[in-house]
Amino acid sequence: MANDPAASTPESDDPHLWLEDVLGDDALAWVRERNAQSRDVLEAWPRFAQTRDRQRAILDSKEQIPGVVRRGDWFWNFWRDDRNPRGLWRRTTLDEYRKPQPAWDVVIDLDALAASENENWVWHGTHCLAPKYERGLIMLSRGGSDAQVVREFDIARREFVADGFVLPEAKSSVDWADEDTIYIATDFGPGSLTDSGYPRVVKRWSRGTPLESAVTVFEGEAADVAAGVHVDDTPGFERTTFSRSLDFYTSRIWLVTGEDTGGKPTLALIDKPADANLAFWRERVLLELRSDWTIAGTTWPRGSLLVADADAYLKGERRFEALFTPTATRSLAGYGTTRSKVLLNVLDDVAGRIEEITPTADGWRHRAVAAPFPGSLSTSGLDDPHTPDDPLAEAYFLSYTDFLTPDSLYLAHTGSDERELLKARPHFFDSTGMHVEQKFAASKDGTRVPYFVIWPKGATHDGANPTLLYGYGGFEISLTPSYSGGIGTAWHEHGGVWVYANIRGGGEYGPAWHQAALREHRQRSYDDFIAVAEDLVATKVTSPRHLGIEGGSNGGLLVGAVMVQRPELFNAVSCQVPLLDMRRYNRLLAGASWMAEYGNPDIPAEWAWISKYSPYQNVHAGRRYPAILFTTSTRDDRVHPGHARKMAARMIEQGHEVLYYENIEGGHGGAADNEQRADMQALQFAFLWQQLG
Repeated sequence: MANDPAASTPESDDPHLWLEDVLGDDALAWVRERNAQSRDVLEAWPRFAQTRDRQRAILDSKEQIPGVVRRGDWFWNFWRDDRNPRGLWRRTTLDEYRKPQPAWDVVIDLDALAASENENWVWHGTHCLAPKYERGLIMLSRGGSDAQVVREFDIARREFVADGFVLPEAKSSVDWADEDTIYIATDFGPGSLTDSGYPRVVKRWSRGTPLESAVTVFEGEAADVAAGVHVDDTPGFERTTFSRSLDFYTSRIWLVTGEDTGGKPTLALIDKPADANLAFWRERVLLELRSDWTIAGTTWPRGSLLVADADAYLKGERRFEALFTPTATRSLAGYGTTRSKVLLNVLDDVAGRIEEITPTADGWRHRAVAAPFPGSLSTSGLDDPHTPDDPLAEAYFLSYTDFLTPDSLYLAHTGSDERELLKARPHFFDSTGMHVEQKFAASKDGTRVPYFVIWPKGATHDGANPTLLYGYGGFEISLTPSYSGGIGTAWHEHGGVWVYANIRGGGEYGPAWHQAALREHRQRSYDDFIAVAEDLVATKVTSPRHLGIEGGSNGGLLVGAVMVQRPELFNAVSCQVPLLDMRRYNRLLAGASWMAEYGNPDIPAEWAWISKYSPYQNVHAGRRYPAILFTTSTRDDRVHPGHARKMAARMIEQGHEVLYYENIEGGHGGAADNEQRADMQALQFAFLWQQLG
């Protein structure tokens, strides 16, 4: 019922319900008609072809940094460019990677594979079997959807394994138990999925046996988001855990402690706060708190990272040390590890800092890493736990970027601030004379909301700057500084101002910032976004005539809600892969998994607050709204394309100015390859310039 638009459900008398039939002939005919009309309008923009071609050239640039993952002696990369639009799965050594033009060993040519099998394959990644990394479980999506096919691949022989492990298309997750056994969570038929459409059942599957004989080893419940399994194969610290994601933010985890007489795993529930993230790190356990936790007479604040001895913790001891505690301006954006140290990624008023933490006999020693600032930093440890004397045990990648500085990738080592520059992206646009400032707006309730303004050369506070305000504000996801060659060439070089709003609902100031806009408090996100827009007008960065807004997914809901609440503030809305019908969102595709974020519209008390902002229910004839462009994807099996389809249809019916474009492929990202992505970007920039320029 959760994904059956034909079922009797709330709003089943909606005249546009037929547009929820994703692949229905009538629905697709409507899509193609709208696509053609929108293309006629947008391709008439004089710079359309030039913008599309420049976007494609940036996406296909051979000078992009090839991101790599270490597996044993090899560094693996998945690469797309103009000659390989679907991509190459390839590998090289660290010595080769240091070179400007590394020699790559291509293992899978996805374009050749797709052509030979007549399939529209999109790469979804792989699980390789340690420590030899000679076998991989390859995940391939048709057209970019979340659902994927899983196939076992022999890396040495460069071929898929005959009679190997194969799973049909589904939202599957897999992990290796050993060379001849895998754990699988997939669609096993009726009753095996949660209400959110994700696997509820985990099975253990032995090589050479039919999938139907796989043994059930763990089950969640239908109301869960999903059930899963994780195998930690660190020598001396091997652990297998099963988990139930009760909702988007709470979970329960069980540790495998042995096997019963029938060969099934025996499980022990790990005691932890329901909304805390727990991870094992060799002999230790790390807990990241999302709520205040009082234990053993001490209260640890939400946003803290705690460490304890794993064996002692599992026996019931609750003796912790805090590796991080938040402040009013500092939050934990994430952490990583080397073999013996923890690397913290800290946000300090939305700018990144790195801290290195070392265990000593007297406790944990903190050291601030001297790294570029202010901008976005990230780290990735390179330790191979299967190599006893690994020369890279204390090495890590460090990357940096900001709005005007292209990404740089360094090889660093703990204990030192010296680092080796491995790769750097080129400057795709001329930033001479540009500058960035961070400002703060006062929201409706007085909360101080940060935002970044990226100024093009020569722009002044004259109220006439074409300005695009971008936001997200959900799921504790932070918007941090990043370099975009596409925005630079298509927007900044022609005088456009770009603004990033760090509104509540995101994670910029930790769990508290996110939780302030959860569920019944959702309106705070929209108030924050409106406050930034008002501040831009009040300070004459721009004016409503020249101000547009953009957001995707939850950000699409954001701009849809703000548009219907304050239409006079804006002149253009770019609404991408959005949620919009919040009366039915929990019944469409993965929507039920987000009820911890928004609430349950089937409960009258909760619909009472959701109904006040749900865009589909609050758009009306007789009001003037800014021009809007909806973009989505037929193959998006996360946020149902029916949201955008129905909203567009309702607004067109009411007489509003609407453009709509739906890519037939692409998944939740909206595009399946660089050609499609460049085309979509050109359509969006054409719309913005036509409205705001």
